[in-house]
Amino acid sequence: MLASTFYDFSATSIGGQNISMSDYAGKVVVVVNTASKCGFTPQYAGLEELYKKYKDRGLVILGFPCDQFGHQEPAENSDIQSFCKLNYGVSFPMFGKTSVNGSETHPLYAYLKKEAPGFLGTSAIKWNFTKFLVDRKGHVVKRFASKDEPSEMVKDIESLL
Repeated sequence: MLASTFYDFSATSIGGQNISMSDYAGKVVVVVNTASKCGFTPQYAGLEELYKKYKDRGLVILGFPCDQFGHQEPAENSDIQSFCKLNYGVSFPMFGKTSVNGSETHPLYAYLKKEAPGFLGTSAIKWNFTKFLVDRKGHVVKRFASKDEPSEMVKDIESLL
């Protein structure tokens, strides 16, 4: 089956449950690959702030820890979950460690990269905290680079809410 929208995928939550992305149908979604020991890790605070501000209007943020960049996410899923909660008060859904590049790329990330290529059409994710914005119909609207702070996504998020 060829995937036509974000909703055609599923992933394993940080707690081990299989979650269908169709559970987020009708919502505006930000998908972000995260890491606990990265220079961009403080973006967790900005992501949580966005989530709290807009979740009642239909925004959801989905965090996907990834250990493919400088071994900056060496922890186990349970430790990642604790770190995010204790240090940044993360309350948005988190998923299990995920490969975003290479032969083990999660199908969801293969789809996101195809739908929103990076700079000069590259598909590879360059670093942690690359963010994808998905509209209420499950279509990928935009890719944001690691250096783009969560607050820089507000205008695009609000236009979709």
